[in-house]
Amino acid sequence: MIGERTVSVAVERGIITAGQLDQLRALESELGAAATEPGAPVSHEDERLRFVSGFGDIFVTIGLALFLTAVAYFAEDRFGGAGRWVALVAACWLLAEYFTRRRRMALPSLVLLVVFAGSVMAAATLLFGGRVFGLGPWAPDLADGSSALPLFGAGLVTLGATFLHYLRFRLPITVAAGTAALVASVLGLAATLAPGLLATALQPLLVACGLGVFALAMWFDMSDPQRRTRRADIAFWLHLLAAPLIVHPLFEGLAGGGRGAIAALPVLLTFVVLGGVAVLIDRRALLVSGLAYAGYAFAALVQDSGLYGLETPLTLLVLGAFVLLLSAAWHPLRRVILSLLPAELARRLPQP
Repeated sequence: MIGERTVSVAVERGIITAGQLDQLRALESELGAAATEPGAPVSHEDERLRFVSGFGDIFVTIGLALFLTAVAYFAEDRFGGAGRWVALVAACWLLAEYFTRRRRMALPSLVLLVVFAGSVMAAATLLFGGRVFGLGPWAPDLADGSSALPLFGAGLVTLGATFLHYLRFRLPITVAAGTAALVASVLGLAATLAPGLLATALQPLLVACGLGVFALAMWFDMSDPQRRTRRADIAFWLHLLAAPLIVHPLFEGLAGGGRGAIAALPVLLTFVVLGGVAVLIDRRALLVSGLAYAGYAFAALVQDSGLYGLETPLTLLVLGAFVLLLSAAWHPLRRVILSLLPAELARRLPQP
């Protein structure tokens, strides 16, 4: 059997394309499923995410950070603020031609994509009359329609740029970056058309956007339940984007700005529900995003019980025990939950 390292090097050297590699993995999954004996458990690997293939990735990433910082400095010194962002866009694309398209290096490719998308967003924000401070676009007051208009335009430009980036380099995270730009455009458009409404309905709109991203992630997930192709990696990044969009405004609304047992109980209940969804779809992003809120709510309960000074250690103990127990029981829990679903739906989800 040809090993994973061999096929990765084959892609790097141009012997096979990344698309052909995905097709080979899909074929391997299909043949493996066909060869499984009836009644035998279907093997399922936990979420795999390759950030670093070796120390070379870290070494190159350090070099990229130093080089891009220098490019930004000299471009701004020569051409001004807009020139800095345009120079970073060009540099990231050219560097990706080698480190992403030819070498297929994971961490450098991720860094180049993030800097590329952020720089496009910053440059477009300036183009549409917005302000940019520090290392990124200025976060506009969404209750002010005039200041949110640059966000709408910049989001559309970034969406187009990330689409072209994906066509060229086929990075899974690029789809999430483009989707984030689309969410920014939706927020900017809503703030422009109905600033008064958005001032009172920002949290529901964020949750709606998060649910839309979650639905898109599930579409990719359910098209590859064995998680052998690029679609599963795309789904991972989309889940990672959807989680804070759903969790943050949802918990903020439940807490209502208060800290006490009345506010904490619905937060903890929602965290349990999100944990059930995470187990069902076999994605941990929702659960991880809610940990901070669950810890905050549990600490409030401990304080209300009169155990002053023990909020932090007790919260860490309970949350740590919860995560460890859930990790140990993850697959048995999934088998129980999947057994309760319709067979057709259960087959479209990863098997424990």
